[in-house]
Amino acid sequence: MNYLLIKHLHVTAAVLSILFFVVRAYWSVSENALLQKKIVKITPHVIDTVLLVCALLLSMMLGAAAAQPWVLTKIVLLIAYIGVGTIAIKRGRTPRTRAIAAVIAVAIFLYIVGVALTHHPASWFY
Repeated sequence: MNYLLIKHLHVTAAVLSILFFVVRAYWSVSENALLQKKIVKITPHVIDTVLLVCALLLSMMLGAAAAQPWVLTKIVLLIAYIGVGTIAIKRGRTPRTRAIAAVIAVAIFLYIVGVALTHHPASWFY
């Protein structure tokens, strides 16, 4: 497989993932009924599956280099992003709680992007 093609697909899926997350978080905070549409519930899973499959393929292509601290940092941050994201979209009890969680989730996502670009766990602070 072509590394650059997989990397491009991974980045595209990441952009789509965060854009769709922001829209859904806004709908969650504003308690918009669009959040309950079937397509809105399914689409993020499709996008995130593409994102994760590409990440796995890239890791396999990198081989031992995939065990670098920056890759492990991205994995830990991804787990945090998912957890906080579920609070932002559906588990937060109040719109305020969901809004705060959404801001934190976006901050985590931006930190992940910094780790990916710098190849360092310190992200933008490196």
